[in-house]
Amino acid sequence: MVRVPVRSSTALLTGRYRGSRREPPPADPESPKDPQSPKRRSRFGRGIRSVAGQVFLLQVVVVLLLVLAAVLALVLESQRDSNVEARNRSVAVAQTFANSPGIVAALASPDPTAILQPKAEAARVASGVDFIVVLNTDGIRYTHPNPARIGQKFVGTYQPALQGQVVIQRLNGTIGPIVQAVVPVYDPTGKVVGLVSAGITVSKVSGVVDHQLPLVLGTAAGALVLATAGTALASRRVLHQTRGLGPTEMTRMYEHHDAVLHAVREGVLVVGGDGRLLLANDEARRLLGLPPDAEGRLITELGLDQEAAEQLASGQLISDEVLVTGERLLLVNIRPTDQAGGPPGSVATLRDSTELHALSDKAEAARRRLKLLYDATVAIGTSLDVTRTAEELAYFAVPRFADYVTVDLAEPVLNGAEPPGGIAAPMRRVAVSGIRQDAPFYPVGEVIVIRPATPQAWSLDTGHAVRDPDLRSSTAWLTQDPARAGELLEFGIHSVVRVPLRARGVLLGLAKFWRAEGSARFDEDDQSLAEELVARVALSIDNARRYTREHAMAVTLQRSLLPHGLPEQTALEVAYRYLPAQADVSGDWFDVIPLPGARVALVVGDVVGHGLHAAATMGRLRTAVLNFSSLDLPPDELLGYLDELVNQLDQDQSAGADSDAVTGASCLYAIYDPVSRLCTMARAGHPPPALVHPAGRVEFPEVPAGPPLGLGGLPFAAAELCLPEGSTLVLYTDGLVEDRERDIDEGLDLLARSLQQVGRGPEEICEAVLAALLPARPTDDVALLVARTRVLTGDQIAQWQVPSDRAAVGEVRAAVSRQLARWGLEEMAFVTELILSELVTNAIRYATEPIQVRLLRDRTLICEVSDSSSTSPHLRYAATMDEGGRGLFLVAQFAERWGTRHTATGKVIWAEQQLGGEPDLGAMWQLDAE
Repeated sequence: MVRVPVRSSTALLTGRYRGSRREPPPADPESPKDPQSPKRRSRFGRGIRSVAGQVFLLQVVVVLLLVLAAVLALVLESQRDSNVEARNRSVAVAQTFANSPGIVAALASPDPTAILQPKAEAARVASGVDFIVVLNTDGIRYTHPNPARIGQKFVGTYQPALQGQVVIQRLNGTIGPIVQAVVPVYDPTGKVVGLVSAGITVSKVSGVVDHQLPLVLGTAAGALVLATAGTALASRRVLHQTRGLGPTEMTRMYEHHDAVLHAVREGVLVVGGDGRLLLANDEARRLLGLPPDAEGRLITELGLDQEAAEQLASGQLISDEVLVTGERLLLVNIRPTDQAGGPPGSVATLRDSTELHALSDKAEAARRRLKLLYDATVAIGTSLDVTRTAEELAYFAVPRFADYVTVDLAEPVLNGAEPPGGIAAPMRRVAVSGIRQDAPFYPVGEVIVIRPATPQAWSLDTGHAVRDPDLRSSTAWLTQDPARAGELLEFGIHSVVRVPLRARGVLLGLAKFWRAEGSARFDEDDQSLAEELVARVALSIDNARRYTREHAMAVTLQRSLLPHGLPEQTALEVAYRYLPAQADVSGDWFDVIPLPGARVALVVGDVVGHGLHAAATMGRLRTAVLNFSSLDLPPDELLGYLDELVNQLDQDQSAGADSDAVTGASCLYAIYDPVSRLCTMARAGHPPPALVHPAGRVEFPEVPAGPPLGLGGLPFAAAELCLPEGSTLVLYTDGLVEDRERDIDEGLDLLARSLQQVGRGPEEICEAVLAALLPARPTDDVALLVARTRVLTGDQIAQWQVPSDRAAVGEVRAAVSRQLARWGLEEMAFVTELILSELVTNAIRYATEPIQVRLLRDRTLICEVSDSSSTSPHLRYAATMDEGGRGLFLVAQFAERWGTRHTATGKVIWAEQQLGGEPDLGAMWQLDAE
């Protein structure tokens, strides 16, 4: 390079240059040596205002800030470590002491403090904590370093530890900030029997850092001094080197500046204050399409868009604004150049963000897609109803994803069955949703038979989605229904995505998403989103289908086990209602059981739980009650046998695979006698019955509340009531009077008010009670049994006292014949006399007085012989040469049924005959011959 000996303006300011070596300036003979002279102070001020001086100050400040930040970080880290150490040590000590041997036994001892206080103090001293406190489950201290605080309430939160959690707290105690932990103490069964709290002051674990802090601060001060000295030396050297710049270095600097300006991938424009372009690099020319002679011309004359030209020529402060030029999206930043006293004008930078915006659009689309799937998970599948789940899909996707949605399900799916797959099963339209209600789709409930060789059939056969982006150019879908397809095209439908509903290998149906005019056509991303959405919904529909199947099975089983009608009897006028729960079947049941002597048993029961297990258990218990009733047991004894049966069921369940299905049940059993008007009842964990007197007064009789069935070992007690004729007995299950929003006391009051009206029959009472108490969607089964009492009148009853003399048998037979004649039953006299002769003879021969004969004319003719003996006769077959043993055999042959029931004073042998029956003389002769 040729050297130019002429001094430039820069050289005049910075000194002389000879080649690349700088010569020092000549010394001024008048320059004073006093450092405080005005010239020396002026030179010092210029040094501070120079770039090197500012760099020096900036570096000193940065070093100072770094030192301060390091000290602050050390202090904060020490505090954090102290807290962590305090938490860890308090938790470790508390858990170690809580798991130490003998603490559970000490808590269960009469004086836990005497055992635990020495151990706690020894452990506190050994571990270095400030206190170890043992608590009971009520928060009362058993131990404390200060014995005066033993027996007082624990200060702090301990309740979460009772549920098995570890509680850690930071408190300001009397000894300073402390960290305490509370942990539970478990007995061998896993039950929380006490708590242990350990605490330590933060100062004990932070002392080391406090002692090291002066050393750290001293080291930081030394580092600051060294850094300041090094920065001063470096700044002085930079200052001297800057004064040595010459024309060559300045030229090289300009060349580098020009190369960088035109090589960067960001457009740079320098615009003057008059709106003329002063400088434009290569990237700016490319992005804006500037002509070669653009520099020096007005921005508005360069052929740019009006908006772009106005924005670039405005000179206003702009940050990251998007400018559209052709197909490009430019990110523009403009800064004025005259803010710090510079020349008027502005500098604009341009960056091409077209690809960035494309990626941003894809990211936003992916975000919307994930949000749509998440919202679908929350909004769809809220119930175990197949149709409701399909409707939720249709309502959710409109208009967020499609303009119209239709859902078709195979017919077996609606009933809970598994469809055959493919197009073999007909489809039923179960849901339609859209932005308009007049779209010409198949209506809900329409049965659709899928035709072969259609996109729907291909989708169902293969299990893959089918997308038709342009329905007007597609012809395959017209085969299904050409007329309706034409209506859809005229309506504006232009594209569809068909997605089969498939879950766990089962094809459930077909979901179709439609778009109309005004919406974009479906693309591949839309099809993929539809497949993901339908895949999630299909699982919900399949779960609902499985639940529907199991629910239908349980309902069928339950209904098959419940009574299908009421037996014939005249003692009570009975009406009943049984309403299963909306969600699941339960184990409620009832029964009306005719008993000997014109009596009737009423039963209402409730099995704990829902589902098939509860329904099956209900059937077993109902069968057991029927069998026990045939033995004519008193209510309290019958409940005792039923309790043993439930215990046996529990043992069987515990021994089986389903060990968690433990049975429990409640039951109320009542026996009404229309002759004596006595009602004997007992209950096992069941709500009390309601009694409505003929005048309308309602009461809940005091029937002893026995334990629920299944507890075992506890006795049951019976209550005996004398009911006036026309009284109404109301038996029910707890689902009638109790639910989530109403307790049982409120339900009983509401039941009493609904029963107070006079003059209604049992059927009307059932309707009134259900209307007053039953919620819209009952969560539990409801069984209601209403019985109005009747009484056998005096002309239907005849009874005689029989002395213990065989000669009295003839008198009884004569009296019976006369009574039957008065009743108009002369044709039954022979058989009745034969039956009574045998029964009375046996009573005189084997039993003790008093002996009584009673005839009841009800639906049947009932003959009863009672005595004070507790031994029961047994039917046997007499041998050919035996003189006796044929009496009860004759009774069994001629009576409709017969049996024995025990009473408090003895027993009653009874036999029933159908009214109007004629004796079978041939059978009698045959028996006599044998």
